[in-house]
Amino acid sequence: MLDTLPQPHAAAKSPPSMDDVAFDALMDDPYPSYRRMQEAASVVFVPSARLHLVTRTRDIHTVEANPAVFSSSNPISLMNKVMGHSLMRKDFEEHAQERKAIGASFQQKIIKAHWGPRAQAIASSLLSTFEAEGRTDLFDCFAAPLASKMLMEMIGFEDMDWRDLARWSQALMDGVGNYGNDPDISARAREASAGIKAGIDHVMDHHRRTENPSILSSIAHSGIPHSPEQIHANINVIVGGGLNEPRDSILTLTLGLLQDPDQQRAVMEDGTLWPQAFEEAVRWISPIGVYPRMVRETTVLGDTEVEEGTQLGICVAAANREQGVFDDPDRFDIFRGKKQHLAFGAGPHYCAGTWVSRLVVGKVATPMLFQTLRNLRLDPDRGPEIRGWVFRGPISLPVLWDA
Repeated sequence: MLDTLPQPHAAAKSPPSMDDVAFDALMDDPYPSYRRMQEAASVVFVPSARLHLVTRTRDIHTVEANPAVFSSSNPISLMNKVMGHSLMRKDFEEHAQERKAIGASFQQKIIKAHWGPRAQAIASSLLSTFEAEGRTDLFDCFAAPLASKMLMEMIGFEDMDWRDLARWSQALMDGVGNYGNDPDISARAREASAGIKAGIDHVMDHHRRTENPSILSSIAHSGIPHSPEQIHANINVIVGGGLNEPRDSILTLTLGLLQDPDQQRAVMEDGTLWPQAFEEAVRWISPIGVYPRMVRETTVLGDTEVEEGTQLGICVAAANREQGVFDDPDRFDIFRGKKQHLAFGAGPHYCAGTWVSRLVVGKVATPMLFQTLRNLRLDPDRGPEIRGWVFRGPISLPVLWDA
């Protein structure tokens, strides 16, 4: 154990149980419940989610600084059951090696020279299909297909419909967040995993023969041995977060700007504001809101004693709206003072796709959307719909513009 963690002692309290937090309430709007948890303790048990939740910024940094105590490896986690034993559920050298194997695809020079132009081409093509219509739902027509098409190219899939990948991604995300143990959600997640495996099998020989910027090629040419099961598990993880995060952050950034004409006007007049607008969007509604850790030995986290074997949900979405850390945290405000958020995690598991997302969402796709669709605005007859807590974002964003 690292010296930064205290030993268990009598003054630390047991995690309080919040029996009145309904699962549906978390799905609809988790932030009021998160605020109560932050006021209550460093660790809170939520029976409806069957999980102990960590919601305070300082405690999350402590967790990420102590992987020997708060381990990513957890054989009983939903992620392991749904996706297989991926690099996300590994620590230390085992995690570092598998992360290194995908690293070539995420190098800054590759992002700028290859993935940036591909994102621009995909966004332009999508916009041309509905630019003349004057109204659409941006989830279906822009954000979902862009994220899916982009991810297909990044992974190295071929002969695949973007709708299949989008459906599989959502099924995996639903499966990882299936704390209510719904059997239909579990079945869809298994189907998705099987589809992804077939997609890998279809192209893997090609990527072994031909070195290219794709993730599968990076793995094949990394010099780091991978079993088929390892490749499948890691691609499952990438399909989940790698599609969900850019899709939802495009929609969240768009929604935040459309709800505040002054901020929208500011980014349109000064393009240098787009990157900070993106960072504010993923703080405001974090696409990946919760991820798991396992307590390896009884210890004290903040003001709470947690026992060995406790499964924790690390709520970065809650931390990103913590009172006292952020001023007026429920407000989307691109002009707030620069302060570190946790939307991409922290420590060794910091999201590998962070810089791709910053480019694709913050510098390419969303600016192109506003530049192309003149007088873009929310549809007054159909409001946006936001859903989820483990993974959260707009699931519908109807808009109008001057065609």
